Amino acid sequence: MRKLPVLVALAAAATLALSGCTDASQTGATSGSDDSSSPAPTFDLSSIQKDDAAAKLLPADVAASGKLTVGTDTTYAPAEFIDPDGKTPVGYDIDLIDAVAAVLGLDAEPQTAEFPSIIPGLGSKYDVGISSFTITPERLESANMVSYFSAGEAYAVPKGNPEKLTVDDICGMTVTVQNGTIQDDEVDDISTKCESDGKDPLKVLNYDSQADATTNVVGGKADVMFADSPIVQYAVTQTDGQLEQLGDTFSSAPQGIAVAKDDEDLAKAIQAALQVLMDDGDMTKILDVWGASDGALDTAELNPAS
Repeated sequence: MRKLPVLVALAAAATLALSGCTDASQTGATSGSDDSSSPAPTFDLSSIQKDDAAAKLLPADVAASGKLTVGTDTTYAPAEFIDPDGKTPVGYDIDLIDAVAAVLGLDAEPQTAEFPSIIPGLGSKYDVGISSFTITPERLESANMVSYFSAGEAYAVPKGNPEKLTVDDICGMTVTVQNGTIQDDEVDDISTKCESDGKDPLKVLNYDSQADATTNVVGGKADVMFADSPIVQYAVTQTDGQLEQLGDTFSSAPQGIAVAKDDEDLAKAIQAALQVLMDDGDMTKILDVWGASDGALDTAELNPAS
């Protein structure tokens, strides 16, 4: 995977105003203002063929449109972020949804959105959402979800772990999280447990952009970043060693592509397309481009138990 200029991007991200997983900054880990930056890696879709059986499952209106409108929060590198050209969504989720669309004989049209707005926009603004959505009971109440990837959670701290923290005890620390993520839901519970154990609570800094959450740990405003494990691992790599992962990954769970709750036909078409990619080995190839193939699932499940 080519190295991307994350520190330049993170500093510049807040000045970009791109309309559109999870947005004061929209560039994730790339620089949108540096024309000399190398383009992000991407998967060659020319090998993906339409699968007629999967395509026949599409609702008639989606098939007739020839496109799949996708909501995604492009601040969550390496899953979804903005290329150094400043406008093109890239990442393994973007490559994946492009491949899903190709299997269905469609063109994917990713649109940048604020993370919390994606699921409410399904069926009206977006056909599907792909933005590192952990499958949870609450999300299954609001949307159909098709599993494709498994990710854990992890903490990142400044290199050398100056506070000498452990995964089991980050009490009293300043922690950054992105709004609307599973970590945003969990961090208050962690803080409450600290207090029940007689320790200091966490100071939580919430950001609309994962780029800002990362930047503020690198810059010393916070002690810990809390995010999905692929995002933490990528941030460690892209910050030239200024961050390190704290301990091991924990709480692995499936992630899913989201479809409107009342659109089971489209959900089944997405499920079939994902299964084609899994069975053909293209799922692993796509994730390999981004160093994320360890998270590949081999069965696409519709609304799996979470």
